[in-house]
Amino acid sequence: MMIMKDIAQEAKPALILFIAFAFITGLAYPLLITGIVQTAIPEKAGGSLIVVNDRIVGSELIGQNFASPGYFQGRPSAVGYAANGSGASNLGPASARLMDQVSQRVDYLRRSNNLSQNVHVPGELALASASGLDPHISIQGALIQVSRIAEVRRLPESVVRNLVYSHAEPAIFGLFGTEKVNVLRLNLALDEEMRRS
Repeated sequence: MMIMKDIAQEAKPALILFIAFAFITGLAYPLLITGIVQTAIPEKAGGSLIVVNDRIVGSELIGQNFASPGYFQGRPSAVGYAANGSGASNLGPASARLMDQVSQRVDYLRRSNNLSQNVHVPGELALASASGLDPHISIQGALIQVSRIAEVRRLPESVVRNLVYSHAEPAIFGLFGTEKVNVLRLNLALDEEMRRS
């Protein structure tokens, strides 16, 4: 009986610490950080949603499928751009199925953008990202689509090219990654340009 009493006395501080830290790290800290972020940068805390004419058209953080030839097309998605099921195809570099997918995507890009065989197709347009939701493409990935979009939209190529450059986002801290464009933002700017024309 004495042993059980000693064990209970030894366990009491551990149990109190467990409850205290569970409250601090599981409830108090997340609520504090959420409150700070929602006050300081509410647009980011809300999912970086893009609103046009009082209607949510997407998020800066989640790619979308733009199949129309009059729009810039983003990175392929192994999950059909479904944010609730993000993930990759899990096909390895030696997978014949992956090689077939990449080959089909490159052929499609060459045909749809009227590219010669010696034009480099950026990797992000041929390979799906790990999440399947990447909202960005490289500047080069956007530029190879300019001619097609200008023709479909009946805009001068220089206007479409300038839209790409004006929506370029620099590498993180100027060091990590490359210049890129957010495909949704770029397509919205393209629609706006059409309204002004």
